[in-house]
Amino acid sequence: MIRLVILLLAVTLGPASAAGRMTFWNLTSNTVTFLSLAPAGSEAWGPNQCANDKDGAVDADERLPLTGVDAGRYDVRLGDRTRSCVVRNVELSAGKPYAFSLSDADLKDCQPNAAPPK
Repeated sequence: MIRLVILLLAVTLGPASAAGRMTFWNLTSNTVTFLSLAPAGSEAWGPNQCANDKDGAVDADERLPLTGVDAGRYDVRLGDRTRSCVVRNVELSAGKPYAFSLSDADLKDCQPNAAPPK
């Protein structure tokens, strides 16, 4: 009976634990100041995940904990101080040291940020 209870708890808590460990690893050469996710192919963008970082930004080679995200395929919208980019159909995997990473080579669909008003 105790084994059954432990097994049920492991099955029930497993996915929630995996979601809590989701992480973005910034392998770009720039500091990311905005990062949001949408289910692949949709425009249902979630919140700015950079808010999870103590300084609100993810430096190069820094990892960012993701909240409210499960394993699956997502479109990723991210920005730094000079550009905004969308990377489509990125797989986030649970049970790994990080959910996903992006490098400069992944950032192909980018637009320059608007110039600040003078």
